[in-house]
Amino acid sequence: MSEPTPAKINAETLLAVDLFRDLNDTDRTAIAVRCEGSRFGAGSKIVLQEDNRTDVFLIISGQVRVIFNSKLGKEVQFRDQQAGECFGELSAIDGAPRSAEVNTLTDVFVGTIKSADFLEIATNYPSVSAKLLHQLTSMVRSLTERVVELSTLGVANRFHAELLRLARSHGIENNASLISPAPTHAEFASRVSTQREAITKEIGRLVRHDILERTRGGLKIPDVARLETMVKSLVDI
Repeated sequence: MSEPTPAKINAETLLAVDLFRDLNDTDRTAIAVRCEGSRFGAGSKIVLQEDNRTDVFLIISGQVRVIFNSKLGKEVQFRDQQAGECFGELSAIDGAPRSAEVNTLTDVFVGTIKSADFLEIATNYPSVSAKLLHQLTSMVRSLTERVVELSTLGVANRFHAELLRLARSHGIENNASLISPAPTHAEFASRVSTQREAITKEIGRLVRHDILERTRGGLKIPDVARLETMVKSLVDI
């Protein structure tokens, strides 16, 4: 695991984290003294799968990717997480080893809280516990959605659903979304459980039908509503 560079955490820093945005400056200051700040370069491993540490990580800035490595050596990408989110809360709650590894996609600034401190904070601050419950519920819904997709949809429809998720996470403006940086074809294939060649073929098909546009380092969806209709109704081009 890459060695991080220490960084300072204070009340203002914690404004970047959604869990603590509703707290006042005094409360955030009290929480900040329990955090250790660290900076990781792009391409670093922050958490290893099966690691027994139970700290919670707060993403102050940057982007990370959550990955599961199977016993057969297959890499399965769960999701990307952005500034404002946190990870590691499951191990903090149940004490079990990490279920996945977390790697940095960009330079990342994180705050780390010991599990006991995190659980105490969640207990003492109702707004934090409410947001944590909402976050865990969203995670369960997202994973359930993916399981259903893998069980019931063909490759093309699974890929369309993944594009829509990425559009929402990267932001939609005037019914368009720019996914940048975009996952590689191999990374897309890992996310929807298929081969890279199938993704390459489908991207080409979506480009020809003006559903996708290639940009330098990214993919643009010019009409998100059209893609959303395709996903909801399971229609093809």
